[in-house]
Amino acid sequence: MDRSRRLLALLLVPFAFMLMGAHELVDPSPIAVPSGLAAADVAKAIKAGIVRRGWVVTKDENGQIDATLNIRRHTAKVAIPYNDKEVAIKYVDSTELDYSEKKGKRYIHGNYVKWIRNMQADIQRELQMLAVK
Repeated sequence: MDRSRRLLALLLVPFAFMLMGAHELVDPSPIAVPSGLAAADVAKAIKAGIVRRGWVVTKDENGQIDATLNIRRHTAKVAIPYNDKEVAIKYVDSTELDYSEKKGKRYIHGNYVKWIRNMQADIQRELQMLAVK
C-alpha cells in the first residue's frame, strides 16, 4: 500500500508542475480613479506606473494606452482604456506565455497574471499620489 502511494505521487508530481504554469486569464476589474483627476492626469499616472516594471508605451491616443513588456523571449501586450472615472487593463497578445483557449476560457502562464497584478497596483498607487497633490 505504501509503495503504491509513493508510485502514484511520483506519477502525479510532473502533472502538478505542468498545471502550475497555466492560469485562467481574466482581465482584472477596472481601477477606480479618485475624484478630481482629469483624463490627462490619469494617462500620466498610468505611464508612471507601468514604466517602473519595464512596460513600454507603444501607443497613446483616444483614451487608450497600449503597452508591451519584453522579458527574455517572453512578450505581453495589453490595452489600457481609461477616462476620468476608471482604468481597465485588457489582454491583447503574447508570445512564449503558453496562451490558449479551452471551452470558452482563456489560459496563460502564471507570470503574466503576476505582471498584471503588479501593473494594477502600480497604477493605483500613482493615481492615489496624484490625487493627494
